[in-house]
Amino acid sequence: MSELNDPRVYFAAERTALAWNRTALTLMAFGFAVERFGLYMKMMIEKTAEPERGGPFWFGIAFILLGCFFSAAAAKQYRGILKSLKPVEIPEQANPHLALLLNLIIAALSASLIVYLFCTNDIN
Repeated sequence: MSELNDPRVYFAAERTALAWNRTALTLMAFGFAVERFGLYMKMMIEKTAEPERGGPFWFGIAFILLGCFFSAAAAKQYRGILKSLKPVEIPEQANPHLALLLNLIIAALSASLIVYLFCTNDIN
């Protein structure tokens, strides 16, 4: 438990959670770009858009999964820090659950993105 009785501890924890959120979003965006660029290159070289689960697909999925993991881990870490804070350390106007909610939503959306990519790259 923190002994500082200082709201700056809360703000530092929130900034850290949001920084991890930005990192997770960047990983997911990069993974999506890698996956789609692989499909684009296949279309340009082979003149077909047949789905294929080659290297770019799996690398893209790996980056998106990494982003999902870090978003969920950031939410868990932030929740633990919130539990350790005293009420005096959380400003009255602040909603301490927004950063937690944002990280959880991003984790859920990245999981949905993975499902979408598997469905659109369904190989018959």
